[in-house]
Amino acid sequence: AAGNTNVLRAKYDTMKNLGINEAIEDVLITLGTQIHMIRPVTSESGKGLFIYLALDKSKANLAMARHKLRQIETGLAV
Repeated sequence: AAGNTNVLRAKYDTMKNLGINEAIEDVLITLGTQIHMIRPVTSESGKGLFIYLALDKSKANLAMARHKLRQIETGLAV
């Protein structure tokens, strides 16, 4: 979790330095055999939290994974 927190912090810092004032929907990291997704929780009670998902690249449908992750994040109560 600490490593992925650093990934999000670095991205937020980069966006701030570039003057980009948008929300991060998700961060996608593709490896040889895996896809990793980090989705910040957007609810007020979930500030600072994120959902992390690791997928098998040969079996995963990226569009469906993003859709399901969005549904999970929307329905999450913290």
